Amino acid sequence: MNIMRKWIYILGVVTALSACSDYLNIVPDNTVTLEDYFTNREMAYNALAKVYSYLPPIHSAYNSTFLLGDEWMSREEDKNDLWRQPPMGIMMGGQNNSNPMYGLWTGSGGAPHLYKAIRTCNTFLDNISLATNMSGTEMRDWIAQVKFLKAYYHYQLVEYYGPIVIVDRSVNVDEPDEQILPKRRKIEDCFNYIIKLIDEAIPDLQDRVSDINLGMVDKRAALAIKARIMLLRASPFFNGNREYYGDFLDFDGQPFFPLDENIQKWKDALDAVNTAITFCENNFVELYRFTGIPFSKEDEALLKQNPENMQNYYSVKMVIPDPWNQELIWGRVGDRYGGDFLQYASAIRTINENDPDWQNTWGVGNWLGANYSMLERYYTQNGLPLDVDMTFSQSDKYELFATPDASDASYKPWAGILQPDVRTVSLYLGREMRFYANLGVTGGYWRQYQRIMPTMMLPGTDGGISFSHGGTGEIDYFWTGIGVQKFVHPESTNGFYQRMITFPYPVIRLADLYLMKAEILNEIEGPNQAVYDELNKIRRRAGIPDVEDAWSNPVLVSSNYINSHKDKNKLREIILRERSIELAFEGARFFDMRRYKRAMREFNQSTMGWNGKGSTAGRFFVLSIKQRRSFQMRDNLWPIPLSEMNINSNLKQNPGWPGSEKK
Repeated sequence: MNIMRKWIYILGVVTALSACSDYLNIVPDNTVTLEDYFTNREMAYNALAKVYSYLPPIHSAYNSTFLLGDEWMSREEDKNDLWRQPPMGIMMGGQNNSNPMYGLWTGSGGAPHLYKAIRTCNTFLDNISLATNMSGTEMRDWIAQVKFLKAYYHYQLVEYYGPIVIVDRSVNVDEPDEQILPKRRKIEDCFNYIIKLIDEAIPDLQDRVSDINLGMVDKRAALAIKARIMLLRASPFFNGNREYYGDFLDFDGQPFFPLDENIQKWKDALDAVNTAITFCENNFVELYRFTGIPFSKEDEALLKQNPENMQNYYSVKMVIPDPWNQELIWGRVGDRYGGDFLQYASAIRTINENDPDWQNTWGVGNWLGANYSMLERYYTQNGLPLDVDMTFSQSDKYELFATPDASDASYKPWAGILQPDVRTVSLYLGREMRFYANLGVTGGYWRQYQRIMPTMMLPGTDGGISFSHGGTGEIDYFWTGIGVQKFVHPESTNGFYQRMITFPYPVIRLADLYLMKAEILNEIEGPNQAVYDELNKIRRRAGIPDVEDAWSNPVLVSSNYINSHKDKNKLREIILRERSIELAFEGARFFDMRRYKRAMREFNQSTMGWNGKGSTAGRFFVLSIKQRRSFQMRDNLWPIPLSEMNINSNLKQNPGWPGSEKK
């Protein structure tokens, strides 16, 4: 081994040991050995917590991967700031290989260091047997959790980087060169390794974690994530991607990516998703339905006045913020201090002077909103896209319109959903419940502060620029004029971050599995009732017609689109649209579009929005470009940092990034 390689290795060992001291809050001295960190159960539990600490920060208002794609929009003052929210900066064309944004390879740009995470997993697995006062069952469960997380961290790297370096075990200083400075592995090797490791972990995991261990991995989570990985493996991006990566070759001259589609991968994915669904349904997981008491006296009355629509509204509104509800399979609760969480950034400020803390802006951000594209992505009340439903007039969608008066019979189905006798835009009328429950729009309602708030989004109104809140009120407003209330609990208030109701952000939930199954079945069998049944589970909760009823209705569907659900390619579009709606703002769309090699088409569109400073409806509803976006071919795979390339000459750079031309 040459001196440089030995020095690199020693630095790695020192880093790993310092990481151990960080998570155990111990300053090592000459008497401390690695074995001391696993002396007993309590010490080992700290080590287990450290393994979990590397999970991606999906709750973060600045670093969450939920910000990838074309759904969210930030402050006006940050429109050209690539680093304020690195995932959003990537969508603005800011990715680079010197200091990568959201770089999981080395932990740069707001991302966790996943290779450090994997080393931590290996250290845990090497030493957990030393811990005393643990039962055999508990030790096996902890080992299984860490094996799963080790597989999960490898999977996350594959999802962003494609072929990766597999770190199966701790490496000693005297091992051969290929162990110290390893090469990237072929995609098939990566997936096979990840799946094998998860399969090893599953038998020793608990079926369902106890209430005091919520957020830890159990068998339900492992099976669900395995299904997601199998779907990723079967999808066009990783299954026969000759178009993108036919000339992306390893040092041996062989392609990193499989170049020919293998239909068996779809069948394997179906087996995995069926296993996950069956196990989850048999272990207390089911689609969420709101059965509680509404969070305000107004809503109690509205539920009696408009029971069906309000029930559907609450069921889709509370599927995320109702803590640890029956639909969640695996979730993560983030730190709510410091304002770095999605609920804080997207919650609105009150202008109600009767609230003693109304002028205290702490605890509510009032600035992370939605891109205009989300307004058109949701269905009409008939469960159809805007350009398909003949009852919706595309030519009039920007026309101002007054909602019915409360005494008008036509208003009854909209009580609690739309404000009566208010001036808004036609685009906001006659939409499905997820539109009103997930977004904050002019003429709708926002549920927060234990009350319903009639949102207008205009200056001086709830959600708009608030000059009474001083300088921050003029900066922290929804620049596009569109809010996102999907992650806001109706009981969350302002004044302090602690007044926000905490809940887990979803890593995966049951609705995702049902939609996965619909997609996989369509790819294998084409359109049939089994596909429709999975879609309809989601649509019925949203209160929209079954997919086969909606798309076959000649009164609603134009001749160009009638019976689209009977064509495999068109049904695929319907399924992906359903995923984009049901899983909106949850980080699914970016990866769905990339799975089907559509990211460059979808994410090169500029973000649009209304004039958030417009003082009247006529001035507010003026559509304009808010931010230019750029997503190139090279952005499909994250770059390996230049520093890593300089250290390890056995690494090949991803296509399109400097250094990728080296043979």
